[in-house]
Amino acid sequence: MANFTPEFMEELRARLSIEEVIGRRVNLIRRGREYVGLSPFQKEKTPSFTVVPDKGFYHCFSSGEHGDIIDFVMKTEGLPFPEAVERLAAEAGLEVPVDSPEERERARRRHSLLEVMEAACAFFERTLRMPEGKTGLDYLTGRGLSPETIQRFRLGFAPDSRGALKAALGRDGISEDLMRAAGLVKRPEDGRPDFDYFRGRVMFPITDRRGRVIAFGGRILGDGQPKYLNSPETPLFAKGRILYGLAQALPAARQDGTIVVTEGYMDVIALHQAGFENAVAPLGTAVTEEQITALWRVVREPIICFDMDSAGQRAMSRVIDRALPILRSGYGLRFAGLVPGEDPDSQIRRYGREFVANAFKRSRPILDVLWELETGGRTHLGAEQRAALTRRFEESARKIKDPVLRSHFMRGFKDRLWQQSAGRNRAGKGPAPAAAVQRQTSRQASERFDAEYRVQQILIALIANHSWLFEEVGEALGRMSFTDRALDGLRQALVSVLGAEPELGPEALREALGARGQGEQLERVLADPLVACHRRAAPTASRDEARATWDENHNLMLRSALGLEIERDRQKLAGDVSQQNWSRTQMLIRAAVGEDPS
Repeated sequence: MANFTPEFMEELRARLSIEEVIGRRVNLIRRGREYVGLSPFQKEKTPSFTVVPDKGFYHCFSSGEHGDIIDFVMKTEGLPFPEAVERLAAEAGLEVPVDSPEERERARRRHSLLEVMEAACAFFERTLRMPEGKTGLDYLTGRGLSPETIQRFRLGFAPDSRGALKAALGRDGISEDLMRAAGLVKRPEDGRPDFDYFRGRVMFPITDRRGRVIAFGGRILGDGQPKYLNSPETPLFAKGRILYGLAQALPAARQDGTIVVTEGYMDVIALHQAGFENAVAPLGTAVTEEQITALWRVVREPIICFDMDSAGQRAMSRVIDRALPILRSGYGLRFAGLVPGEDPDSQIRRYGREFVANAFKRSRPILDVLWELETGGRTHLGAEQRAALTRRFEESARKIKDPVLRSHFMRGFKDRLWQQSAGRNRAGKGPAPAAAVQRQTSRQASERFDAEYRVQQILIALIANHSWLFEEVGEALGRMSFTDRALDGLRQALVSVLGAEPELGPEALREALGARGQGEQLERVLADPLVACHRRAAPTASRDEARATWDENHNLMLRSALGLEIERDRQKLAGDVSQQNWSRTQMLIRAAVGEDPS
């Protein structure tokens, strides 16, 4: 008989994405941090069904149905509670615990271990403010931490004694067996009495998502080794699955829609104190697949922020290598580089908060970083080097299981390879100077004529100029994910505004978008010459023209696998923003996806 303990149920809900499970039965449209769709419980024409991932529940306003991921499976598939849980557990890769004396003892012991860890944390906090903790407190205040920050992260100090913690916990009636199971004391191989695992260290409590202490990290003061020491793995703690600071970061991460992964405890704490309350860190190891998946449960594109020295670049390479096999549509990673030799803590103190904020804003996607790592920043590659580079990228692409993502990855690589080759052979005049190549690369990054981007702009313009279209295409627009972050933000705002008020006219729509901070972005799209000259997307286009233009461009976006011919024609097309050349762009896209260009 199954034993659905609270810990098991919590882990089950944490491992599964409620919007993905529900999205298999309901066409969901994203509206900010929520999703909406037609009720699966009764027929309706206007969406009244809402999914709130942050809080893990759904609510149907038309039928009154409400619940979590398990309730949804029970009600839509007609399953009793145990079968619904078992089905979801299989999907999450969890083994359902069996109700047995052994399992009940394991659950009781886990609860006891949590109480032991809480008692140890309180001891370390008290010690930090006692005479024996002065060196630890001096270290923390010397690093610029305020009393409020120290208290928020429950920082403490382990005295340089073999038995201080053991004695304190013993006085509270905690057995050495439980201390050992919690990783707080260690038994020597020679049979001598147990001794404290952490001694003479500043202590950083490590918590689960709910803020319960499950382990510790300790930094030694002085010249001892190791510099940082984590708790051993216990029934509570598996360091490859835990992110330091996640409990404190969750509210801000969900509010801001992003989360920053940095390298260490002090980096996380310094970032939080500086106002970046969405920062977390792995526990002394490279970011693991399980940690990446945990990040994706919070946001779709976490920012990995490492030092740009050789060690940081190796760490980024390992993260990319682990992320590629588990990438899926709509999810990714971005990378922010820091000044070599300095961590976020030191950069905040030296350059100020805005400097670090700009580094996060300039974060780059996986493909850009992998290109830089593989080329070493070189702007001139010979034929053999380009061939070897192609082989390495093909090997990386094969790790991506999603065929659409794999195709986009290789297309992006070929675009960069062609740009590098074009910079090397300017009109047959030989290699371009490095400075010229850098200028060309910078211009291409900021003003490139990207056909897929133009298609997305046209889709935005069509909705802005013909808001009546939203009733027909709103679900499709909500399911999209645009490549440009600013343009995708505008797309989400359109879905949110028109989803709530589908009858808005163009002027009222622009006012509503302006109130959401998207007015300037919309004006940039509509003022773009290649968009402004597109007669069939203009406000004067007929309904039939607008509808046909939407279908045409939506289909191109879904199926685009743009070839090198588009990039070769980029400069020519960008220089002539006529309707004729926009039509030629679409013809090139059709040819690239195997359609009849005529």
